Amino acid sequence: MNKFVVLATLFAAAIAAELPAYSKPSYPAPAYPTPAPAAYTTKAAYPTPAPAYVKASNEQPAYSKPAEEDHPPMPFSFAYEVKDDPTYQDFSHNENSDGKVISGSYRVSLPDGRIQIVSYKADEKGYVADERPNTTNTNLPAPAYPKSASPVESRYPKPAYQTEDSYSKPIYTTEKAYPKPTTTEKPAYPKPAYPAEPAYPKPAYPAEPAYPKPTTTEKPSYPKPVYPAEPVYPKPSYPVKPAYPKPAYPKPTTTEKPAYPAEPAYPRPSYPKPAY
Repeated sequence: MNKFVVLATLFAAAIAAELPAYSKPSYPAPAYPTPAPAAYTTKAAYPTPAPAYVKASNEQPAYSKPAEEDHPPMPFSFAYEVKDDPTYQDFSHNENSDGKVISGSYRVSLPDGRIQIVSYKADEKGYVADERPNTTNTNLPAPAYPKSASPVESRYPKPAYQTEDSYSKPIYTTEKAYPKPTTTEKPAYPKPAYPAEPAYPKPAYPAEPAYPKPTTTEKPSYPKPVYPAEPVYPKPSYPVKPAYPKPAYPKPTTTEKPAYPAEPAYPRPSYPKPAY
């Protein structure tokens, strides 16, 4: 085996020595022609015509908003008062201004009958209100309360109640005696007379056709079918099973059980008692 390996190594070395040593070829990199950039022309500037809109016939003219004039504040004064006793309406309002300061007051009637008066003042510093304490409306009519019942006895006479015994008991009349019937027979009512039932003619149906009766009552005799005989197949012949001789095993010469080696006596381990 070692000789074969040595011979194979020498043969491979001889073949490698006979082959010439070629240098690795070097290929120049391909030079692709670079296309010249296309000469783009600038887009011509065409004048964009303004769209010509047709004015609608119902279009409203555009009015110029008038310039607001700066009017200086003017002094004013107003006052009103409402007083209606039937509907309990009682309120008023008055206001005065000198062009710079506005002052005034208003008065209203509250639902509980009181009057509320508020005085206010407004200038460049803001609005200030002064609410006076609620006062009682003396202009309302006094409510009409019912007079209290006097402890003096009434002038009306006291009602006289009757006792239960003083009522007169009702008198019931006896039942009216109706005459009893003199006969027990039932009344004879006339029997109702109904019209006689109409007599309808009986329909005439065509007579049933007369079919000829059979002359015999025997059943028809049909020929029995003839079936082909069942084919007789030959029984297969199987090879006879060979008779093998029964093996003769030697009988044991003894009936004693085999003597197995006794179990070795292992020393019983002694464990130290735990100390609690």
